[in-house]
Amino acid sequence: MLTIYGRKSRFCDGISRRNFLKIGALGLGGLTLPQLLQAEANSGIRRSHKAVIMIYLPGGPPHQDMFDLKTDAPSEIRGEFKPIKTNVSGIQICEHLPRMAAMMDKLIPIRSISDATDDHTDFMCMTGRSKRNQPPGGWPSFGSIVSKVQGQTHPAIPSYIGLEPKMQHHPYNAAGPGFLGVAHRSFRPEGDGKPDMVLNGITLDRLADRKALLTGFDQFRRDVDASGLMTGLDTFNEQAFGMMTSSKLLEALDFQREDKRTIEGYGKGDSKPHGDAAPMLMEQFLVARRLVEAGARCVTVAFGFWDYHGNNHKLAREDLPMLDQGVTALVEDLHQRGLDKDVSVVVWGEFGRTPTINKDAGRDHWPKVSCALLACGGMKTGQVIGATDRLGGEPVERPVLFGEVFATLYHNLGIDVNKVTITDLSGRPQYIVEGGCQPMKEII
Repeated sequence: MLTIYGRKSRFCDGISRRNFLKIGALGLGGLTLPQLLQAEANSGIRRSHKAVIMIYLPGGPPHQDMFDLKTDAPSEIRGEFKPIKTNVSGIQICEHLPRMAAMMDKLIPIRSISDATDDHTDFMCMTGRSKRNQPPGGWPSFGSIVSKVQGQTHPAIPSYIGLEPKMQHHPYNAAGPGFLGVAHRSFRPEGDGKPDMVLNGITLDRLADRKALLTGFDQFRRDVDASGLMTGLDTFNEQAFGMMTSSKLLEALDFQREDKRTIEGYGKGDSKPHGDAAPMLMEQFLVARRLVEAGARCVTVAFGFWDYHGNNHKLAREDLPMLDQGVTALVEDLHQRGLDKDVSVVVWGEFGRTPTINKDAGRDHWPKVSCALLACGGMKTGQVIGATDRLGGEPVERPVLFGEVFATLYHNLGIDVNKVTITDLSGRPQYIVEGGCQPMKEII
């Protein structure tokens, strides 16, 4: 192992960083810099800063009342809403999503997600896999994998940040780091991670002394620990030190620094939890943009409560306009700030809703088909993927798997799903998407 103790721009033997790069070996197995870069390329990972914002709609939104209206179906199926034209010829969506209609050229509705399960949990939306046949420790979430594979872009900004609250229905927060362990759990600035951002009276000099002590303390126990717990604690310490010695994360979280017109563009939501899920906080979308701009690779958001077993259309009339404003403000903001090629956005819930409206004017669970919305990330927008039958109950054109969407998001981040694996607790390498799923050729 190469150990370098030098300070600033010079190494311990007096060689400058520039000369080090020219020499290109110094204990690195004789590899020159070009060879190191080639090795990185062959690993299936590009080190550029790309990011994903994942918006989870807990409860399962009604696909046929959003992006897949069925005007020719019987009244007990088609419901009360009317389709409206969008700015892309031939694409129509719900009348209560007028802002999305006006920017359909920047969006990709998917009408044919086909492998959902009848389970009120965020698990498939966050992992791309079912809960069945999990390896020891469980499947890790998308953000945890990104954290493991690509790491942090800045010491003060966690790679994976979760803005979603702890919801009353606990399975809405089911997905976690799985077998990757606590080191790659999402950082929650309003929950578990909040104490890590406070110095509690310790000066920066004392903090530096403490870091030096911890670095050298009990190294033997860390080396022999097989559980991964100590490694996780080391990661937490590094994140905490990085955040406490920099204002970068706190500044990113402070959306009030934005121009008032930008804040107004996102609108005001409802801070109270909806049902047993999440509030409809419009500020989350703005904070998510600020976090990826600051260096986060994955930011997750939970928005509202979409389990419309009763009063489906009444509730959708209230909720869809807020989703419409928040998502379009985010997408427009990403475009205006030149982030539309680098930041991918996905919006979805765990399953769809029944074609038939029930006796309580609601729609029940329907895992056979559901919807999603993609934007930015350099994808080919302005098109619809997939189609369902006349009743909106079965995919009839281009069924899409959760894993295909995940493979596309990984591709957008610069991660090759055919090359990159992560090792589970048994030492077995696991591919990061289900069953050989590939990025969606229609949109990349």
